[in-house]
Amino acid sequence: MAEHDIIVIGASSGGVAALQKVVAELPSDLSAAVLIVLHMDPRSPGLLAGILEHAGRLKCAMAVDGEPIPFGEVRVARPDHHIMVAPDRLVVTQGPKENRSRPSIDILFRSASREFGGRVIGVVLTGNLDDGTAGLWSIKRAGGIAVVQDPKDAEYPDMPTNALHGVEVDHCVPLDGMGALLAKLVEVPAMSEKIPPDEARDVPGVVYVCPDCNGPLREVKIGNEKLVRFQCLVGHAFSMMTLLEGHAEAREAALWTAVVSLEHEAMFADRAAQHAITQNDAEAAAALNAEAVKARAQAQVVRGLLQVNPTGTVADRRR
Repeated sequence: MAEHDIIVIGASSGGVAALQKVVAELPSDLSAAVLIVLHMDPRSPGLLAGILEHAGRLKCAMAVDGEPIPFGEVRVARPDHHIMVAPDRLVVTQGPKENRSRPSIDILFRSASREFGGRVIGVVLTGNLDDGTAGLWSIKRAGGIAVVQDPKDAEYPDMPTNALHGVEVDHCVPLDGMGALLAKLVEVPAMSEKIPPDEARDVPGVVYVCPDCNGPLREVKIGNEKLVRFQCLVGHAFSMMTLLEGHAEAREAALWTAVVSLEHEAMFADRAAQHAITQNDAEAAAALNAEAVKARAQAQVVRGLLQVNPTGTVADRRR
């Protein structure tokens, strides 16, 4: 019977320090491949692999498209690239974002559960929002093991907390000792039978708008009634929380666009009024000055809306 020889780990805010602690505890003779997604700025120089190699005893590198699955080593997702698992190799791609992230934790987790079933150990660490929850559920359904950092131990507890709410987790532990736990779990015999993934079921009703491409967004459920997902035709996918965040950012961008448009309208009305005066058209100049005043007043109203900052909103919780 096979071991649990695929470990997939997802982290976001606070993740560098957390990953260092986990990797530091992994033994040099670990037989499993360790694949890591950390949410990061797409312009990041990609230093995580070097940081983790310095922290532990395993070889660490950025994932390369098409390379064999690196058993006994660590691979990290490249900035602005998804990492996925094929039957005998890694796949690195710049496909559509999921949960407004590229790389996406859910994409890695789902691909691992699809290809390796019960041989997978999924780990969710510190981070905001809920990337990783749906993917961890897929790992559990396929017979794999679900491990979550104790939210009390996490610098940013959202991701671990949401995973605990959505998935029947096998182990909820602090960072201290997590790497040693993973090393022990690798040696536990794994279920060899692969369970086919659940088909996504459309939920009839309102068609929403994708905040990334403005295309139609359908609501889908995949097995677990707790987990609601939204996906557009392009392939952008969201949880409820990340969809709310996306629309909040889109709303802010639209309001700032309105401010710019109104300010430009006022400036042009001023210029047109000056031209009307040179043409001895006092009536037109007065009307244009009134339009400028109106546009500036409207811009001030919109600015006021943007300056309202209620605490505790999803959009305020950045990665």
